[in-house]
Amino acid sequence: MKTLLFPFFILCFSFYASAQIPPGGQQRAASQNMNIGHFYGKIVDSATNKGIEAATIQLTGNKFDTTAKKLKQVIFATIFTQPNGDFSLENLPITGNFKLHISVVGYAGLIKQVSFGIKFQQNNTAGQQDRMQQMLGMVDKDLGNIKLAQNNTTLANVTVISSAKPFFEMGVDRKIFNVDKNLVTTGQTATEVMKQIPTLNVDIDGNVTLRNATPQIFIDGRPTTLTLDQIPADVIDRVELITNPSAKYDASGGSGSILNIVLKKNIKKGYNGGIRAGVDSRGKINAGADFNFRQNKLNFFLSGTCNQRKSIFTSVTNRQNISDTPSYVYVNDKGTNTGYFAFIRGGVDYFADNRNTISFAGNFNQGMFTTIDNQLIDSTIDNAFISYSNRSTNSTFNFKNAGSQLSYKHNFEKDGHNLTADVNYNSSNNNSSGNFITNTFFPDNNPKGLPVLQQTTGNGYNHFLTIQSDYENPIDSFHKIEAGLRAAIRNYKSQSLQSFYNDSLGKYILIPSISSNYKFRDEVFAAYATYTLKTKKWSYQLGLRAESSDYNGSLIETDSTYKTSFPVSLFPSAFITHRLNDKEDIQLNYSRRINRPNFFQLLPFVDVTDPQNPSIGNPALKPEFTNSFELSYDKSYKHNSNFLATVYFKYTTDLITRFQYLAPAPLPFNPADTVVFNTYRNATSSTSYGLELTNRTTIKKIWDMTLNFNLYNSKINGTNLESGLSSQRVSWFAKWNNNIKLPKKFSVQFSGNYQSKTVLPVGGSGGRGGGGFFGGGNIGTAQGYIYPNYSFDFAVKKDWQWKGGNSASITLSMNDIFRTAVNKTYSTSPFFTQTVERRRDPQVLRINFSYRFGKIDMSLFKRKNTQADQGGGMDVPAQ
Repeated sequence: MKTLLFPFFILCFSFYASAQIPPGGQQRAASQNMNIGHFYGKIVDSATNKGIEAATIQLTGNKFDTTAKKLKQVIFATIFTQPNGDFSLENLPITGNFKLHISVVGYAGLIKQVSFGIKFQQNNTAGQQDRMQQMLGMVDKDLGNIKLAQNNTTLANVTVISSAKPFFEMGVDRKIFNVDKNLVTTGQTATEVMKQIPTLNVDIDGNVTLRNATPQIFIDGRPTTLTLDQIPADVIDRVELITNPSAKYDASGGSGSILNIVLKKNIKKGYNGGIRAGVDSRGKINAGADFNFRQNKLNFFLSGTCNQRKSIFTSVTNRQNISDTPSYVYVNDKGTNTGYFAFIRGGVDYFADNRNTISFAGNFNQGMFTTIDNQLIDSTIDNAFISYSNRSTNSTFNFKNAGSQLSYKHNFEKDGHNLTADVNYNSSNNNSSGNFITNTFFPDNNPKGLPVLQQTTGNGYNHFLTIQSDYENPIDSFHKIEAGLRAAIRNYKSQSLQSFYNDSLGKYILIPSISSNYKFRDEVFAAYATYTLKTKKWSYQLGLRAESSDYNGSLIETDSTYKTSFPVSLFPSAFITHRLNDKEDIQLNYSRRINRPNFFQLLPFVDVTDPQNPSIGNPALKPEFTNSFELSYDKSYKHNSNFLATVYFKYTTDLITRFQYLAPAPLPFNPADTVVFNTYRNATSSTSYGLELTNRTTIKKIWDMTLNFNLYNSKINGTNLESGLSSQRVSWFAKWNNNIKLPKKFSVQFSGNYQSKTVLPVGGSGGRGGGGFFGGGNIGTAQGYIYPNYSFDFAVKKDWQWKGGNSASITLSMNDIFRTAVNKTYSTSPFFTQTVERRRDPQVLRINFSYRFGKIDMSLFKRKNTQADQGGGMDVPAQ
C-alpha cells in the first residue's frame, strides 16, 4: 500500500510546494487533501489490562471552513472498540493536532492529544524524496495501550460498573432496570417483567402499583393503547421508573408515576438477529424472531412474537349483607382463560446526514382469549340455608392493536443542541361475546324457578393521536434550556348489549336500560419549559408546564351528550441536586400533577356484568390535584455497589374514590329488591408518605444482589362523604433479586417479594389498561385492606457462544415455586363486609431456547443521530 501511495504523495507535495501556499494555508490544505493517516491502538482496563469492548472513540480537530474562511473544530471519526479493545481510525488528515475523546459506561472519560508529527516547510524542496519517504512511515501511528480507570457515577448520571449492563442503574429523575437478560420472564409478557422490578407491586390480576398508586404506562416514552399482558417480555430492553416526573412530562396521572417500557432496537452496523421458542407445563408454546440490518444511511429492524396462554384461576368469596335480617353469600369460583396473541414490530431509520435523521416505526398486535368460568353460590338468610346457584360463563374476547411513530431530529452544530418532532398514532379495536347461565335450587335440590339465560355482545375502538415537539439547547456548560409543545387527542367508542332469554317469546330480548352505546373524545394541549443551572457542587432544574383539556361524550342511542372542559392549569417542577463528593449526592424535587376523571367514572349508566356488584359512574366528579415531594440520597461504595434512600410525600385534594350506596335493583331484576351500587365520589383528600431503600451490590464476582424496601402510610380522608369515613395503615413492601454466574456458562436467578397488610391501593385499573390517558385510571378507596402475601420465582440458564459472535441459550424457569402467592382482601361498607381469597397460575414451569446470529460492523455513525435510535423511540430528557 505504501509503495502504491508513494508516487501520489510526491505528486501532491510537488503541487502544494509549487503553489506557494500563503502562511496559515499549508496545514489546512494538507489536512483536507492528504487524508491517508491511520491511528490505531487498544483501550484496556487500568486494573486488569484487559481490553474494553464498545468504548466510544471520537477524534476531533480543526478543519478549514471554505464558507467562513476560517478554521473550525470538527469530528473526524467516531467508532466503537472491538471485543478485545482494539480500535482503528483511518483516512485522516496527516497534519495538525487532534484530540482523542474516549468514553465508556463504568469508566472515567479520557481526552488525549495526538498527532502524526508531520509538518510542511514552505519553499523548500531539498531532500524532498527522502522526507517524503520518512513522512510516509509516520502516517501509520500506534497509540499503544490506553488505560481507563473504573468510575462509579453519581445521582446526576447513570451508574454503570462494567461494559455489560447491570440490572439496576440510577438516573437524575428515574431508576433504570435492564431486563433484556432477565431469566425468569423469558417467553412471558410485560406483566411478569414488572414482578421482577424493585419498587413495583403486581397483584394477582397483573395490576401494577408504584408506592401504592397506579403508574401511567408508556411505550418508548409515549402513551399507548397496549396493555401489559399484550407486550412480549422478549422485546423489552429496559424499564424506567419516573417517580416524580418533571414539567417535561404529561401532568395527567395524579399521584401515580410513569412506568416507561423501552423496546429493543439494535444500532450496530451489519446484520444480526435471533430466533426463540419455548413451551410451558400446560402445553402452551411461544415463538419469536428478530432481524436488524444497518448499512450506510439506512437501518431496518423487524421482530415478531406469538404466545399461547392458559391461565387457571380460583377464588372464594364470603359476604355478609348488613340489614335488619342478616344474609350471607358464599361463592366458590373456578375458571380458565385460554388463547393467544401475536406481536410484530418493525421500522426504518434514514440518516440523511450527520445532523438530520428521519425514523418510522410501527407495531401490530392481535389476539383472542376465551374464558370458561363456573361459580357455586350459596345463600343464607337469618342463619338458614335457603338456596344455591350454579352460574356458568363462556365468553370470548378479540382485539387488534396497531401503532405507528414518525419522528424527525435535527442536531445543530453545538453538541446537545437539537430539535425533535414526532407524530404517534395508536389504534385499538375489540369485540366480545358472552353467554351466562344461572340455575338456582332449593336446599332439597329442586329447581327454584327457571334458569336465567343472559347474553352480552360488545365492540369498540380507541384511537389515540399524540403530536409533540421538543427543543434542547445547552447554552454553555453551566446553563441549559428545554421547551416543547404537545397535543393528545383520543377518540373512544364502546357498545355493550345485554339480553335475557324470554321463555314466553322463546328468544333473547335486549334490555336497553342496562345496555350502553357511547363514544367520547378528549383533547389535552400542553406546553412546557425548563431551565437548568449547574455549578461545581450544585445543579438546579426549574420547570413549568401548562395544560388544558376538553372532554365530549355522548350516548348514541339516546342522543344524550356530556361535555366537560378543564381550564388551563399550571404544573411547576423543581429538582435541586447537591454533590457531596465523587460518590455521594443528595437531591430534593417537587412536582404538581392532575388526575382527570375518565369516561367510565363519569358515565351515569348501570353496569351489571357482575350481578353481585353493579356499578354506575358519576358525571359530577372533579379532577384531583397532587403535590409530590422527594428527598433522595445516593452513595456508591466498594464492590461496585450502589445505595439509594428516598423519603417521599404526596398530598392529593378531591381524591376520586370508590363509594357504595343502597338503591332499588335495576331491570331486569325486581325493582322491589335493593342492591349495593358501586360508584365514585370526590373525597376530601389523601396523604401518602414513606421511605424507600434500594441497594445493589456485588457480594462475590459471581453474585449480584438487589434489595428494595418500601415503608409507607396511605391515609384517605372521606369525612365529607360520611362521618368518620377514613382509612389508613402503615405497611411495608420488599423485593429481593439475585443473579448468580456458575461455571461452564450456567447462571441462576432467584427473586422474591413480600407485601405486608395494607390498605387497598390508590388505583386499581391502570396496570392492565395502560391506555387510560384521560385520568390515568387512578382510583382511591376509603374501605378495606389486603392481607399479607409473598411469592418466589426461580430460573436457570445455560449459554453457548461460538467464534464470530453467534450464541445460544436454554432457560428453565418457574414462577411462584413454593405456591404461596394468594391474594386475599377484606372490604367493608355500611351495607356489607366481604372477604375474597384468590389464586392464579402457581408453579408454571417453562423451558425456552434462543439462538443469536449476525455479522457486526462496530463502527458507529459520526454523531448520535436520534434519541429514538438509542432508546427505541424513547423521549430521553437530558441528564
